[in-house]
Amino acid sequence: MSMFNVSRSEIEWGGRKLILESGRVARQASGAVMATYGETCVLATAVAEKNGRIGDDFFPLTCNYEEKSYAAGKIPGNFFRREGRPSERETLISRLIDRPIRPLFASGFRNETQVICTVLSHDMENDPDIVAMVAASAALTISGLPFLGPLGAARVGYINGAYVLNPPIDTYASSELELVVAGTREGVLMVESQARELSEDIMLGAVTFGHDGFQPVIDAIIALAEKCAKEPWEVPGPAPEVATVREKLTAAGIASDLAEAYTVVVKQDRYKRVGEVKQRAVAMLGDNQAELAVVGKVFKGMESDVVRGNILKTGKRIDGRDTKTVRPIEADVHVLPRAHGSALFTRGETQSLAVVTLGTSQDEQIVDVLQGEYREPFLLHYNFPPFSVGETGRTGSPGRREVGHGKLAWRALKPMMPSKQDFPYTIRVVSEITESNGSSSMASVCGGSLALMDAGVPMARPVAGVAMGLIKEGGEYAVLTDILGDEDHLGDMDFKVAGTTKGITSLQMDIKITSITKEIMDVALRQAHDGRLHILGEMSKALEGARDDVSSTAPKITIVNVPKEKIRDVIGQGGKVIREICEVTGAKIDINEEGVVKVASADPAKAQAAIDWIRGIVAEPEMGVIYTGKVVKVVDFGAFVNFLGSKDGLVHISELSRERVGKVADVVKMGDQVKVKVVGFDDRGKVKLSMKQVDQETGADLGADMKKPG
Repeated sequence: MSMFNVSRSEIEWGGRKLILESGRVARQASGAVMATYGETCVLATAVAEKNGRIGDDFFPLTCNYEEKSYAAGKIPGNFFRREGRPSERETLISRLIDRPIRPLFASGFRNETQVICTVLSHDMENDPDIVAMVAASAALTISGLPFLGPLGAARVGYINGAYVLNPPIDTYASSELELVVAGTREGVLMVESQARELSEDIMLGAVTFGHDGFQPVIDAIIALAEKCAKEPWEVPGPAPEVATVREKLTAAGIASDLAEAYTVVVKQDRYKRVGEVKQRAVAMLGDNQAELAVVGKVFKGMESDVVRGNILKTGKRIDGRDTKTVRPIEADVHVLPRAHGSALFTRGETQSLAVVTLGTSQDEQIVDVLQGEYREPFLLHYNFPPFSVGETGRTGSPGRREVGHGKLAWRALKPMMPSKQDFPYTIRVVSEITESNGSSSMASVCGGSLALMDAGVPMARPVAGVAMGLIKEGGEYAVLTDILGDEDHLGDMDFKVAGTTKGITSLQMDIKITSITKEIMDVALRQAHDGRLHILGEMSKALEGARDDVSSTAPKITIVNVPKEKIRDVIGQGGKVIREICEVTGAKIDINEEGVVKVASADPAKAQAAIDWIRGIVAEPEMGVIYTGKVVKVVDFGAFVNFLGSKDGLVHISELSRERVGKVADVVKMGDQVKVKVVGFDDRGKVKLSMKQVDQETGADLGADMKKPG
């Protein structure tokens, strides 16, 4: 008899079998589920501390996604040969799991909770991220934790005008859309996508298609929970002091003071005024520790009531705008004289300094994932220093937020980037957020687009982004264009849309309430479309399109195609020849197995020298053509001359001079630069050269029919 009490739920989903299993692995976790889709297997575990954190006004949830190299039959390629710090992909998927899960926990739950999703097997066909999201939802649903799920998730592709549910990995390149959607039975909680300028209708249709597509997964999780779910945890209700503190603060006029504070337009001045009101509220409570423990939560609730109530009642926002107006925009380009491309994009109190650097193929990022290595020629890095919000804080390596915001901006710009054939550069964009009050990731899209065009990158079209918000109370709601930081924190939705005049390139949505309707998403998309077009118009005042050429400080890349059989000659034994060309000319050279040679240098003369050298190596001697060469060997019967790079030919003693030659050394010596003419080839293909048929001063052809002396 087996020692395991295994529960399973199994469905056909998207043309493949999805299996959810619990009871065999990780039995001491609060909840553990092994999800198998095709031959991709992910183990998700959920564990929470037994006691909550007293006084915390946030939910301490951590989601970690881990890819094990053995899942793809690989050994890690690093020095230690074991998995190390999370990769960018693991960080992004950890955020992808966290975002729809977090709003589904009961509001009073403050116990530290950890969800770990481990990829144990990868079939190279089914992406583990969706499997991990499903497994995490199932593990939480059976754990007994106060999780208001279950949650479903799916990937949606758009291929040949049709939506595809969970497309295989090898179809991603042919799809015009890669969209991940997660939500409950009632509605959508999270969307993450990259698209090739698709319309609002197609994007909304994809979200709806995905929501309908993961309903069977929710049924499968419920079926599993009916077999093995644990007893639900008790969630403490609000502390009795909450109502008391609220009554005291309201009676003391704190709500009125807050309302007045939120009429201050400048962010730092407003924060100072709100801080003063909060200090007065705390001082009112004296040394009552029970009341002081909840004053932060009460005060935040009062802030929320002020901001949200004003918008729904009056349609006016903190800074006096209506719900559809974008803050004032100012855009400048070429703000850094030595950078290859730069832009300063300011929208209200949010500002991005975007800087572009152009490099060669040697600068491409090598990305090692379970599917194998690949090279990425377009990089976007986002930095959020603490001074951008008037604070001190940690600096250094990027955190999860920085990685996520940078990837969102990357997705928005990537569809408009030129191919490597059209623009053979490695491109790095860095967005330095120098001020922040509302979507800095969308400012990075706008600033990055301008900086790329300033650098001469031939983008198909400029890209702009705008962040939308939502205030919803019962049946009333207001969709906000270009949200402020306070509207983000106190609102119900963060909905970011980026694209061109033709369509959407990226869409990201996070919901803080249990779900939103299709109607609200439709309104948000239409309103975002108008906002995006307005921002693109403001950006065009700084720069309408890409400059005709790259900056004078950027390397110039010239492509030379050489026959495949000549690649070995250009590289040389052990790379000797190509290293010598680089050292002598100062140019950077990259050659691939197809014979495409890229020569890069900021100095045109150095690049041309390298190009001439390479062309000389691969060129074939032509009968009657005059070349410049160097004497490399002197023998009794003539001199061997090196020309066309690696080619050698013999100048017979009779072809050295129009005068009689007694000894070869009387005419030439090793290292001499001479002009030679190809006069024939012997039976073995060796080249016969002549010096006497060429004027050594001018290089003029003296003809082949000269009379020999004597």
